[in-house]
Amino acid sequence: MVHEILQHISPELGNLSGYITVRAACALAFAFIMSLLIGPACVRRLTVLKFGQQVRQFQTKETQQFNIHQHKAGTPTMGGLIIILATLTSVILFCAPTSAYVWVVVGVMLGTGALGFADDYLKIVRRNHKGVSPWGKLAVQILIGAALGYFLWVDGARTSYVMRTTTPAGVVSKIISGNAHLLVPFFKNAYPYLGLALVFWAALVLTAASNAVNLTDGLDGLAIGATITVALPYLVITYLVSRMDYSGYLYLPHVPQAGELSVVLSALLGAAMGFLWFNAHPAEIFMGDTGSLSLGAVIGTIALLCKHEILLILIGGIFVIEALSVVLQVGSYKWRGKRILLMSPLHNHFVKLGMHESKIIARFLIVSMILALAGLSTLKLR
Repeated sequence: MVHEILQHISPELGNLSGYITVRAACALAFAFIMSLLIGPACVRRLTVLKFGQQVRQFQTKETQQFNIHQHKAGTPTMGGLIIILATLTSVILFCAPTSAYVWVVVGVMLGTGALGFADDYLKIVRRNHKGVSPWGKLAVQILIGAALGYFLWVDGARTSYVMRTTTPAGVVSKIISGNAHLLVPFFKNAYPYLGLALVFWAALVLTAASNAVNLTDGLDGLAIGATITVALPYLVITYLVSRMDYSGYLYLPHVPQAGELSVVLSALLGAAMGFLWFNAHPAEIFMGDTGSLSLGAVIGTIALLCKHEILLILIGGIFVIEALSVVLQVGSYKWRGKRILLMSPLHNHFVKLGMHESKIIARFLIVSMILALAGLSTLKLR
């Protein structure tokens, strides 16, 4: 929107705002400032409405209620509204309105954000930790993911891949197209064809990413901090795959519309950093499922759109580890009757060991940054 307005005011400013890098920087700055501005009002309003965090109660042998996060009860939740509002406003202002990919991401954010909002609201109304049923949340996530997969299936002609083979006559290049091809890290010419299974694949990726971020959201600043470290590499990736020269040099798929996803991610980064201002330990507000479900879904969606969803396993390794710790904990208890952790997800295990929350958060984010850099470095290894 801003680009179109500036074009009418001044051709020079219009040309400058046409660059993706310029609009991405503006989107980040605007979303960050907007988060800082609306954050205090949001905290106050949620406090007045008594929209506080509901902490699950556990019964001990002495029949006393106890939870390691009991001291967080009553802290305003639904802070994900700050992230969503700041991101969407910045996206509308600085993204190209003609880009279908932008509106797909916006649709996913609003859909999963509404699901998270319903879950948070029910928890507050019922005054316990039970909101939308797990199966209900899973069904909505799968439906949104399947819709995304269908869009990718229909829109597949926009993405192209170059397969290069060496022959006695020289290097022969073959161009294939379609989002139904899967990019495999570390291999130059590995593009397995999924066909219509792309719909199920997209549903799996989106659901897994959304729930993984949700499970990580347990300590002040942990989930939003890890989101920032994951979004940064994808900001670089979306820009690279949008450029034919860079994508060709690095043997990456060429996704022309992915350039606008760089602006979307910049807006998300700005909003996330602004939210971290209030969510850092000790947190003044929590994002709730409103934020965690939508953030995970957006990350999964952008990974699918830029064809680097498998790399998300490495770049988003912290989310994967946290989710895997829950799966292993539940599986071990059901099959063997024994727990492998003192408490899941993994960050709660360290809390039970007596490690200070700030130290756990710092160490997890250090690992997340290392994994993000490792994932980004694999682009050259192709």
